[in-house]
Amino acid sequence: MDERYSRQIRYQNIGQAGQDRIKKSHVLIVGAGALGTSAAEGLVRAGVGDLSIIDRDYVEWSNLQRQQLYTEKDAENRLPKAIAAQNRLAQINRDVNLHTYVAEGNAETLKSLIEEADAVIDATDNFETRMIINDLAQQTGTPWVYGACVSSQGMYMTIVPGRTPCLACLFEEIPVGGATCDTSGIISPAVQMVSAYQQAEILKILTGKEGALQTAFVTFDLWMNTHFEMRISRNEECPSCGHAPVYPHLSDRSQKKADVLCGRETVQIRSEALKRLPKEELAEKLAAIGKVDINEYLLHVAYEAFRIVIFNDGRALVHGTNDIKEANSVLARLIGM
Repeated sequence: MDERYSRQIRYQNIGQAGQDRIKKSHVLIVGAGALGTSAAEGLVRAGVGDLSIIDRDYVEWSNLQRQQLYTEKDAENRLPKAIAAQNRLAQINRDVNLHTYVAEGNAETLKSLIEEADAVIDATDNFETRMIINDLAQQTGTPWVYGACVSSQGMYMTIVPGRTPCLACLFEEIPVGGATCDTSGIISPAVQMVSAYQQAEILKILTGKEGALQTAFVTFDLWMNTHFEMRISRNEECPSCGHAPVYPHLSDRSQKKADVLCGRETVQIRSEALKRLPKEELAEKLAAIGKVDINEYLLHVAYEAFRIVIFNDGRALVHGTNDIKEANSVLARLIGM
């Protein structure tokens, strides 16, 4: 099977020894959207031994423009992204061990996954999750690569605990607001450029070539033809990576029961009661209200002016509002919570 990776092996900075290291490595990708699908395909083709993917969402038609692993059939079936990604990746390289999780990336779900990984790729769409990744990575000593893109712009930063500044050194507070793909749009080349940088950094980490890592915070705009590198210093008082870390983002997020998904006019609600709902019985009950779609991972129904998706892990997405109180009210009217 080395013929499969022969062109990669011939690259002098990887070679056979590097390829052997890649095969023995385990990478975690948090998020299976545009960046996540691109990175997943690249790493599977590169021959990484184990790849874990965690994502909380399902495939929609608006994803198909830039999220390269998904098909129209996936969108029609509202297949969870992690599962759709696994189905496609298994066809690309059967020798890679794929581990997929239909779940939210919070402190509880990510802790063991990051502990098991040799490196992490950030492919999320919100800073709350990124800060959780950052704290867990610092706590476990796991290198990771931050990445983000919107419109024609992209940015990335490689973080190696104990060696480089962490994300909290760069963003002392979680940014509020800002442009998103849902509000400002995005072109696929911006995704591919960020993902290419992220994958290259991961390959450097996996092959032990950390001296080649890009240690600056990099931003670019493909449409305006700009590229900027900002070098920052470690903050010794940083609560995440300083001399006395307290990992502040590992305690707050897990206590939130609902939040607004940035730019999507969608509220996510978490509830233990949702886990206990008998989905098949609920589907029969809701069929009197409107069209219900159900698969082994989720239930989808249109209700009044909203679309509600209920996942098996105790989460509901209420599409059509940015108001948490309204979303809770809609869900209560729908299923009696």
